[in-house]
Amino acid sequence: MADQSGDAELAPDSGPTNRYSKILTKLFEDRFQPGRIEVPFSRENIVETARDLKIKLPKNLGDVIYSFRFRTELPVSISSKAPTGMVWIIRPAGRGKYNFYATKISAFGPRHGSSVTKVPDSTPGLIDKYSVGDEQALLAKIRYNRLVDVFTGITCYSLQSHLRTYIEDLGQIETDEVYVGLDRTGTQYVLPMQAKGGNDRHNVVQIESDFAMCASKFPGLVAKPVGAQFMEDDVIAMFEFSSDPEGVRVALEQHYRLVRPNELTSEELASYRSRLPR
Repeated sequence: MADQSGDAELAPDSGPTNRYSKILTKLFEDRFQPGRIEVPFSRENIVETARDLKIKLPKNLGDVIYSFRFRTELPVSISSKAPTGMVWIIRPAGRGKYNFYATKISAFGPRHGSSVTKVPDSTPGLIDKYSVGDEQALLAKIRYNRLVDVFTGITCYSLQSHLRTYIEDLGQIETDEVYVGLDRTGTQYVLPMQAKGGNDRHNVVQIESDFAMCASKFPGLVAKPVGAQFMEDDVIAMFEFSSDPEGVRVALEQHYRLVRPNELTSEELASYRSRLPR
């Protein structure tokens, strides 16, 4: 995850008139014109706006942007100015540069009520005992149970965790884990993974960044960004994302529950066999 350090007094959940919101609202309103779907700004603009408002900036300046990209909703004074049927997201646009961008979808979450497939749990006991935090626990369970393979039907291998890299026209991006894989035809894939816990949602900006990372760093491989999220009752939702001129989409979603082998009944195994293509 990105560095979230900064002055505690500046945390974005400190109330509706918090300092992050004041900075971003003025920055947006100074540049917005009705009908626009892009509003560019830079880190320097954040500094200038804070100075105008006589607001002390956090030690980690990037946290102002990170907060509203991934942790909390944009202020109503900004969101209410989005074109009808659209929402604002904050996209990176190069080193120290950003865009408020109007899009139809800003984030994706699991579909509730979907069928759940049971998978024998191969997570080592020590990993269960000592894993720290939802995201790390989720990544470990996916890795030890080969859920990326199960979900995609591709033989996959973890290449790197928490990949941080610089992408031209975007700036620095981070991916929770990167897999590479091979299918039965010999086609090779790169599968960047984003993991979410609790009530977090998969952000369009992160998925767009994953597509850009694949194109820049792995141009010869088929890009297949995937996501995972813990749900209630120990269910793990897995997503495969696609991209078209209309934007990012969920191409496939499946839900899994890791269980002891004796928790799989013969009836359940028979129902799974019925899913095989004819």
